Amino acid sequence: MRENKTKEEGRERRMSSDRTWNIKWHLDKRCIWCQRTVHDDCMQSNLKIEDCDFGEFKNLIIPPSYLSAVTQLKKGKTTDYEKLASSMGKQWTPLIILANTRSGNNMGEALLSEFKGLLNPIQVFDLSNVSPFQALQLCTLLPDKSVKVLICGGDGTVGWVLDAVDEMKIKGLQSCVPQVAVLPLGTGNDLANTLGWGAGYAGDVLVEQILRNVMDADSIKLDRWKVQVTNKGYSLRKPKVLSMNNYFSVGPDALMALNFHTHREKTPSLFSSRIVNKAVYFFYGTKDCLVQECKDLNKKVELELDGERIDLPNLEGIVVLNIGYWGGGCRLWEGMGDEPYPLSRYDDGLLEVVGVYGSFHCAQIQVKLANPVRLGQAHTVRLILKSSKMPMQVDGEPWAQGPCTVTITHKTHALMLYHSGEQTDDDASSGSDHEKHEQSDEDM
Repeated sequence: MRENKTKEEGRERRMSSDRTWNIKWHLDKRCIWCQRTVHDDCMQSNLKIEDCDFGEFKNLIIPPSYLSAVTQLKKGKTTDYEKLASSMGKQWTPLIILANTRSGNNMGEALLSEFKGLLNPIQVFDLSNVSPFQALQLCTLLPDKSVKVLICGGDGTVGWVLDAVDEMKIKGLQSCVPQVAVLPLGTGNDLANTLGWGAGYAGDVLVEQILRNVMDADSIKLDRWKVQVTNKGYSLRKPKVLSMNNYFSVGPDALMALNFHTHREKTPSLFSSRIVNKAVYFFYGTKDCLVQECKDLNKKVELELDGERIDLPNLEGIVVLNIGYWGGGCRLWEGMGDEPYPLSRYDDGLLEVVGVYGSFHCAQIQVKLANPVRLGQAHTVRLILKSSKMPMQVDGEPWAQGPCTVTITHKTHALMLYHSGEQTDDDASSGSDHEKHEQSDEDM
């Protein structure tokens, strides 16, 4: 039994009172905070004797009474949020939702509505209307190191938000930095997959269960890297500087991403489905197998790992990895898993560097019919493109690059949330990244 009042009316009422009821004429009433429903005849007695405890998600909700008290504190020029939050309980970890409604299958709009129905609408943001940095200012009104953020979007959206978190650190708001979880809505979603949140959300999990998963998730650190691209020769332009969470590459996979990006910019309406997006990627990969636009890469580039020059075989591509997954779900560094190599970790300050012979080799690796060319692990990677123009990408954001020097160095750590409940087929056979990391820590 549910009320017939519109959600907009309910949201307005939520902003003014901790104890608000929506009314279904002649039948029942439901509290829009704790979601409990009572019969019409029981309304008066329940309203008088029963206080709303905000229900199952009370530890995630920011109640209006708290925000009202914060307003009073600001007027009095005192900001003792810790004392104010003590009444909320020790388990209170308020959650901020940041959703990119343009990601993946355009599921963001529906998710925004559902999250607003379970939480306070003031803690749910549409990133098409507000920037991540603006939304994260809500963290400054909450107790230090208590806030969690759920990003609903693809890897690009995650990078956008983590850049905003870094901006908070630069501006002296380190104590306000949140822990970040991911609900994958994009096409690749390799970071979400690495952190146990799955390869893509298709609406098959209830929003209530997503919130439970966030509450149960473990806190981990994720390496973030600085990628600096300096053009060769004299140039008045500043070096291109990007942040990397997942991987950098030059070669066939970057070419596929560039072709995909170019055509999506021309006709964005055709790229609203994750299945269509993957099919387009497959088309460009098949095309490159025939054309081989990136051949003889080893003659065009020099590679240095921690200052040591690496002799390159006849490659078409080089991939620098920070996380376990690449290319929409492939564990690239491990390959077929038939050779003993140090495990890849996302928190050890090391990058894994591999080479590929071409698009067909990439496809073989993805179906576990071949291994990559493992070039080594390093704290600093330097790649020099000596001649011609080559496609490059960082976390799925591609561009065409002329002669240059690419330097990748450690930037910072991001506080992320790892969900151990989601496992891919690869994880089921080899164990999750999180379990591997815990085992490595025990061995040390």
